[in-house]
Amino acid sequence: MDFEENLIKIQNSTEYFDTVIGHIEDIVIGEEFQTLVNQFMDCYYLVFEPGEENKIAYTEIYQKYQFLVETFIVESLNDRMRNMFDMERFARELETRRRAQLDGEIFELLYTLTDFLTFKEMLLDYKSFKEGAYDELSQDFSVTGLQKQS
Repeated sequence: MDFEENLIKIQNSTEYFDTVIGHIEDIVIGEEFQTLVNQFMDCYYLVFEPGEENKIAYTEIYQKYQFLVETFIVESLNDRMRNMFDMERFARELETRRRAQLDGEIFELLYTLTDFLTFKEMLLDYKSFKEGAYDELSQDFSVTGLQKQS
């Protein structure tokens, strides 16, 4: 493969990734997704406790969360992208870019699907919010743009 073909492949890869992220952003700000996640957290946040010890129940809850959120997002992406969404390709792109330490709410959400500790932290933050420790849960989130690393 020559330089020009590689450049086109990279551009297509970047374009694909950016398109998927754009759709995911639209999906997760939607009322249906927000309701889905809030209902899930309402059902399970009391099970979680701060500390390094992880109960067996945490694993089962985490697997339910992964299935629920991933299924919703993939089905929504397939609807928006006319069944052209490729989870394997997107996962590879995400992992490649993760090394660049992507920031933002969307990436934090995606990391909750692949990283148990991030998920546990999210549930504990929700628990703190529900118990009145935070005035507003969204104060800890920030949206930042993607910047090229030098």
